[in-house]
Amino acid sequence: MVYEIAVLPVHPHQTEAFRRAFAEVEPLLTRAKGYGGHLLAQGIETPEQFNLIVRWQSLEDHSPGFEESEDHQRFMLGLEDYFSAEPRVYHIEGGAFPGGDFGVPDNGASVGI
Repeated sequence: MVYEIAVLPVHPHQTEAFRRAFAEVEPLLTRAKGYGGHLLAQGIETPEQFNLIVRWQSLEDHSPGFEESEDHQRFMLGLEDYFSAEPRVYHIEGGAFPGGDFGVPDNGASVGI
């Protein structure tokens, strides 16, 4: 199991518009080969910073897989105007959290990993 962690800096006055834009492009991510779930979380101390955590079956499913796809280009085109700086992306290995996967928050803003 591989997790992609993307740190997404968003213009402070555009956080709600970013959430709406993400919801529109979300299906492009969820239909990718090797996709296993995701969580979009907004920072508490830094509400203009979002963290996108995506579970992939393998690193190759994300990179080069999804990253080189037309769906990824469309995904990024739908979000890029909201970024205040270049997103940072890195990967970690690991299994599920003890006790099961993340649940969907009450606000419905993300999908559990």
